[in-house]
Amino acid sequence: MTGILEEIRKRIVFFDGGTGSLLQANGLKPGELPETWNIKYPDIITKLHRDYLEAGADIIKTNTFGANGLKFYKGAEFDLDEVVAAAVKNAKRAVETASYPTGKERGYIALDLGPTGKLLKPLGDLDFEDAYEMFAQVVRIGEREGADLVLIETMSDSYETKAAVLAAKENSSLPVFVTMIFDEKGKLLTGGNVESTVALLEGLRVDALGINCGLGPVQMKGILSDIMEVVSIPVIVNPNAGLPRSEGGKTVYDIDADEFAQVMAEIVQMGACVVGGCCGTTPEHIGKTVALCKDFPARLPEKKNRTVISSYAQAVVMDREPIIIGERINPTGKSKFKQALRDHNLEYILREGVSQQDNGAHVLDVNVGLPGIDEPSMMVEVVKELQSIIDLPLQIDTSNIEAMERAMRIYNGKPLINSVNGKEEMMEAIFPLVKRYGGVVVALALDEDGIPETADGRIAVSRKIYKKAAEYGIDKKDIVIDALCMTVSSDSKGALTTLETLRRVRDDLGGKTILGVSNISFGLPQREIVNATFFTMALQNGLSAAIINPNSEAMMRSYLSFLTLSDLDPQCSRYIGVYSGQVATLGDTVKPGSAGGGNASGKDMSLSESIAKGLKDRAFSAVTELLRDKEPLTIINEEMIPALDRVGKGFEKGIIFLPQLLMSAEAAKAAFEVIKEQMAKNGTVEDKKGAIVLATVKGDIHDIGKNIVKVLLENYSYDVIDLGKDVAPELIVQTVLEKRIKLVGLSALMTTTVPSMEETIKQLHKVSPDTKVMVGGAVLTADYAKTIGADQYCRDAMASVNYAEEVFEGK
Repeated sequence: MTGILEEIRKRIVFFDGGTGSLLQANGLKPGELPETWNIKYPDIITKLHRDYLEAGADIIKTNTFGANGLKFYKGAEFDLDEVVAAAVKNAKRAVETASYPTGKERGYIALDLGPTGKLLKPLGDLDFEDAYEMFAQVVRIGEREGADLVLIETMSDSYETKAAVLAAKENSSLPVFVTMIFDEKGKLLTGGNVESTVALLEGLRVDALGINCGLGPVQMKGILSDIMEVVSIPVIVNPNAGLPRSEGGKTVYDIDADEFAQVMAEIVQMGACVVGGCCGTTPEHIGKTVALCKDFPARLPEKKNRTVISSYAQAVVMDREPIIIGERINPTGKSKFKQALRDHNLEYILREGVSQQDNGAHVLDVNVGLPGIDEPSMMVEVVKELQSIIDLPLQIDTSNIEAMERAMRIYNGKPLINSVNGKEEMMEAIFPLVKRYGGVVVALALDEDGIPETADGRIAVSRKIYKKAAEYGIDKKDIVIDALCMTVSSDSKGALTTLETLRRVRDDLGGKTILGVSNISFGLPQREIVNATFFTMALQNGLSAAIINPNSEAMMRSYLSFLTLSDLDPQCSRYIGVYSGQVATLGDTVKPGSAGGGNASGKDMSLSESIAKGLKDRAFSAVTELLRDKEPLTIINEEMIPALDRVGKGFEKGIIFLPQLLMSAEAAKAAFEVIKEQMAKNGTVEDKKGAIVLATVKGDIHDIGKNIVKVLLENYSYDVIDLGKDVAPELIVQTVLEKRIKLVGLSALMTTTVPSMEETIKQLHKVSPDTKVMVGGAVLTADYAKTIGADQYCRDAMASVNYAEEVFEGK
């Protein structure tokens, strides 16, 4: 039988549509777990699948979207194995009994994995490996029972997505498809964008990727356009049936089957290879889409020759503009850094990272190798901490293979890996890790014979590395050649050999290059003079990435001048932005303005800046210092709240991302604990603005949004009564009446639980008409919120804070 991947190469392939909305039409109660119907009502589930197959769908999704160990455990009504096995059995029965349209032999079963509903550490409370194991449990059962592929869908967090992909690939031999849920701005909940997400997923070698849920097909066209610009593998598009609203207690959508099919035809013509539906779509939607699109030729995306590394939030492309890799998180020649490692002083390391980001680094090198420390554990810890406050991609720099693998596994993105070389044993150790976890590899142009003295020799080693990488399925675009920078004081021709190697890798091999620039001047006085000049020469000869100190004025002058002179700085805007307004004669030292960003790493960083940067330890120290001279309430009003407001506005503008927002809140919390202790000593009572009830509604265990809102509201001095997840309307109403609550926040992720939200709002307004209700969740829109009776739709956590300020303070 032909496999699903072969089918995609030959023709347009069709997914089924929505499940939850159809189950509601069959009697699924508000808050009832849809997955239990696999066992309670198998005939209904089987018919639902069969209806989609007979409408022309090629792939049906098992009814396991919310099946995980948090809901189904030993002692529960049904355990996980029972639920997943029954789901696959129902799908198989549908495949075996369906009457297929002419030309189709059978359908394929996608094991459906949805999000856990939790944030992973350090932002949340779920460990990466625990999330991995939750997904792995489902995957093992699904493959055992006969699923044909794994679909990881409706994912809004790239880190959780990585855990799910690794679980699928390491616990089965099935193809892996992934669809993410983006907002209309093309952003994930945790801040990722299209480019960073594609880089991650392609690095992990998924078989197809795309988008689903949250938006209708019209709204998805812009996001699809962005995907097609950067993707090299088949693309999936499974939209909702437009935007939702509530009518008579039921969720309905604004696009009918005919209009849906028309827009899906446009989406196929844009390049989507696999199409179907999500919330609100029915067999009619899929049938009409199949009829209109089945004869379109399949057009697989062209392979993109882009060298891309990424963090959770952004992608950095090695293209015409050279990139700067900050070298300061490395103990070599740095006594203070060595001591910080010995003392486990992560705050020092984080400040070095913040400083380099502020001064213009595009990527941060991370090297924690030092005798006497546990390098693998330290590397993992530093990578996690850096990624919690900094959105730059990282270069994992180590010769310790265990440290490298552990860091690559938990890294949230597609990292730069430093390094491999032409020695067989090194390539055989590193390339399997890159194939497994994804990454761009720094490849030193040396091998068993040592460092070639000529450019010819280094080019020959480079060719050998490219060839070996290809044997592991690693493209040349994911190899960056280190042309080797030897000190000119011991080899007068060393610089010339390096420069020739750079040029030939660019011109003869069509490859990318990297250098640790400062090596050139070792042993010479006034090293920055030589470094800066050599840096400019290397850039002129095609250097793609430079490992330098971005805090160095001399190096950044060379870099910004090169961009200006090479037509890489339109209207000289970056150069002017840094150096305009500075008065200095030739030879004077001036410090960049916008490139510098202040004393971000200094011990005298203000409390406000510490909070904005998410540095908890520094915030603790700063507030302790301030309390010597200032009153607690003054510090809150003059330092803490303005900092949180600044971060909040950055978040709303899309220049600050969720992890940074949360870490800023944590830094504020650390400072506030010190203030509370001082207030207690002074006999001062903390002034709360008011009490707010938060809850995830009945039947929904996805509490990411609620927990984020809670953190921010508490930082703005609100008393938050968190009722948790899967909360019945009666408990919410009872709490509101007992506590005389003015504002309630409700959250729901799934379409099937929105009726619970609507019922809760109805009961609240009946018994406490003055209580305001704000709602949020991936399935909601402002219009939908109005139709279920909510007073306010809050698209994110800052919107919830703003509405609370309006309710309690009339702002």
